[in-house]
Amino acid sequence: MDKKKLTEYLVYGVILGSVLFSRSSGPTFETYHTSNETIKQGGVKYVEITTPKGKFEVYTKRIGNNPRIKVLLLHGGPGGDHQSFLPLESYLPKEGIEFIYYDQLGSGKSDRPTDLSLWDLPRFVEEVEQVRIALGLDSSNFYLLGHSWGGILAAEYALKYQKNLKGLIISNMMMSIPDYVKYANEVLGPQMPPEVLKQIKDYERRKDFENPKYMALVMEHYYTKHLYRAPIQEWPGILLRIFNEINRQIYVHMQGPSEFGVPPEATLYSWDRKADLPKIAVPTLVIGSTYDTMDPQHMEWVSKQVQKGFYKQTNGGHAAMWDDQKAYADALIWYLKRSH
Repeated sequence: MDKKKLTEYLVYGVILGSVLFSRSSGPTFETYHTSNETIKQGGVKYVEITTPKGKFEVYTKRIGNNPRIKVLLLHGGPGGDHQSFLPLESYLPKEGIEFIYYDQLGSGKSDRPTDLSLWDLPRFVEEVEQVRIALGLDSSNFYLLGHSWGGILAAEYALKYQKNLKGLIISNMMMSIPDYVKYANEVLGPQMPPEVLKQIKDYERRKDFENPKYMALVMEHYYTKHLYRAPIQEWPGILLRIFNEINRQIYVHMQGPSEFGVPPEATLYSWDRKADLPKIAVPTLVIGSTYDTMDPQHMEWVSKQVQKGFYKQTNGGHAAMWDDQKAYADALIWYLKRSH
C-alpha cells in the first residue's frame, strides 16, 4: 500500500472515530427529547417538601435530557419565579443542555403559605436539597445556577452541600448584602439626577414605598438603567408581568421594600459570605454585568476567591439574560461544555 493510500485511510479512521465518539459522549436530538415519564406531563413535576410548618409542593419542569449536564435554576426575588429564565429556551436546548425550572416555595406555581417563619435562608437551603433528591441529581451531573437572590441561595447551598454538586453558577449577585447596599447608595444612586434621588429618599424616609409616584421614579430612573436597559414601554410584556407578580410578602420580609437599603428587621440584613468563598471547591462560574445593580468588580473578585473560579461579564443590566441574551447564554454554554 502506498503512502498516499495509507494517509487517506488514517484520516478516514480519525474522522470516523471522532464522529462515533461524539455520538456516544453526548445526547442526540432523539435522546435529548426522551422522557421517562409514564404519563407525559411536559417535564412538569411537583415535588413534595417537608418544612417546620408542614408539607408543601413546589413546581419543577425539566427541559431536555442529558445524563451529564442538568442545571437547576434558582430564580431571584426573593419571591420571583422561573419565568425569568425563559430566554434560555432559545439557546440551551440546541446545545443539548438539560435545565430545570423551579419555583421556590411561595413563588410562581408552587404552594404559597403565608407563615413568615418559612422565609428563612437555612430553610430554603434544605428545600433545594429536597428538590435535588426528588429529581435524582448528583455530583455526576448536578449544576446549580442562582441569579440575584438565587445567587445567595446557591452559594449557601454550595457551602453546605457541595459534595452533591458538579458545578456552581453565581449570576448577578454580590456575596455581601452590606456591600450591595453601599454600592447602590454610593455609586448607583448618585448617577441619578439629584432632584430625582432627593424625591426617592424623601419617599423612603416616610416609608411610603407603595406610593405609585415612588415606584414610577424607581422604575424610570433606576430599573431602566440597571435592571433591564430600555424605556419601560419597550420592556417585554412577560418581564413586566414577572416584576408585578413577585410575592411581596417574601421580598419585603427578607430584603425590605427599598433598593437602596436593607432594614435591620429583614432576614438578609447582615448576610455576608465573602470570608467563606475559599471553601467552595467545585468549578464556579461567576457572571457579572456592566450596568448591573451589583458591582461587576466585586463579581470578578468573587471568581478569584473560590478555588476554581471563572468570570464572564455581559454588557447588560441585572436581568442580563433579557437585555444581553446571547452573551449571557454564551457564558453558560462555554462553562457547561468545558467543565462537564
